[in-house]
Amino acid sequence: MERKPRVLVPVGYGLNCEAETAYVYEMVGAEADKMHINDILAKPEILEDYHIIDLIGGFSDGDHLGAGKVHSNRLRHRLQDGLNQFIEDGKVMIGVCNGFQAMIKSGLLPGLDGDYRTQRIALTYNDSGKFEDRWVHLGVNPDSNCVWTKGIEEMYLPVRHGEGKIRIMEASIRDRLVENNQIVLSYINPVSGVPTMEYPDNPNGADWGIAGICDPTGRVFGKMPHREAFWSPYNHPNWTRLKIEGKLPEEGDGVQISRNGVEYVVENLI
Repeated sequence: MERKPRVLVPVGYGLNCEAETAYVYEMVGAEADKMHINDILAKPEILEDYHIIDLIGGFSDGDHLGAGKVHSNRLRHRLQDGLNQFIEDGKVMIGVCNGFQAMIKSGLLPGLDGDYRTQRIALTYNDSGKFEDRWVHLGVNPDSNCVWTKGIEEMYLPVRHGEGKIRIMEASIRDRLVENNQIVLSYINPVSGVPTMEYPDNPNGADWGIAGICDPTGRVFGKMPHREAFWSPYNHPNWTRLKIEGKLPEEGDGVQISRNGVEYVVENLI
């Protein structure tokens, strides 16, 4: 029997989105295990059994000390060696919303100079001062080597966050991200297709319209918009109109991201 890519989806302490995340991986040919973070912490060597780690969204630990902060401390202090080995072994990782916040705060992103321990950038409160739950248009950097966005030009996905504003305080860090094409996703004006700082197309005021970044290898990727929330065409907020007009897609925009991760594993790891 052909071996399938194995995906680890950590859950618990207010994380959610695990059901749809796992379902989409299975749609595209992988096996996904939803496992409580405590079970992973108790046996960190279990990471060796997987090809993909998906750090899902939600409200880990109630976001009481800042979105993803406690979750990031678990990753940094109790799983860091295993995660570093996971990346060294050529495997792939993705973080969405709260998972992305944890990746940023633990230092897993942007991973400059092979350093996955040092926090280089920040995620802070939305400029609007409120929780944003809306659909946004996203442009994909065609020059990025991110394996997760291969072949994708634009996407329409929802955001659901209160602390989604990417801040890059040091110009040198921003310059390196640009030079390395690590800025993968941008909030764009739906008419011009150009990255924007204008609300509500940019829902949080993220610097330079950044919605997602990867590490230099392109295998570790994080973003604020929820791709697992648009797996079915019927998730689209205007699906009824699209169906009447004969424009309803066969699948949601988010599916291809998971498919790309799975295909990378099949082609390079198993």
